[in-house]
Amino acid sequence: MAAISTASLPDIVFMLLFFFMMTTVMQTEDEMVKVVRPEVSEVYKIEKKHLIRYINIGQPQDARYGTEPVIQLNDQFAEASAIRDWVDVERLTLAESEQTKMWVSLKVDKDTKMGVVTDVKQELRKASALKVLYSANSRERTGS
Repeated sequence: MAAISTASLPDIVFMLLFFFMMTTVMQTEDEMVKVVRPEVSEVYKIEKKHLIRYINIGQPQDARYGTEPVIQLNDQFAEASAIRDWVDVERLTLAESEQTKMWVSLKVDKDTKMGVVTDVKQELRKASALKVLYSANSRERTGS
C-alpha cells in the first residue's frame, strides 16, 4: 500500500495559522472606568462590529482620579469637548466608503447621572455622529 505524502502539511498549517492571525480581533483598549451596564429586555445586535467605536462613562477604577463619573475615549480620560476631535480621528480609521456608517456605542455605568451622558450626546450631535448605541446586558422578558 502506498504512503500518503505529507510534504504539503506544514504549508497548510502555516496558511491556516496566518489566516486566523489576520482575522482575529484583539481587544485594543482597557476599561479604565467601572461600568455596570443596565439590564434591558430588548437587545439589538450589530453585525459589523468593526464600525463601532466605544465611549465609556463611569467612576474611575483608580481612586486617584476621584469618584465622579469620567469619560474614557480609547485609553485616556477626556472632557466632553474633546469628543468632536475624537470622532473625526476615529472616522479616518475606517475605509472611505464606511466613514458615514460609523456607530458610537456608549458604555455607561447604571449609576451615572444623565447630565454627563447628555453632554456626550450633544457633542456627538455636533460632530454629526448620529448613530448612537447604548450598551446593555440582556435579561429575560417578564410577562404581564
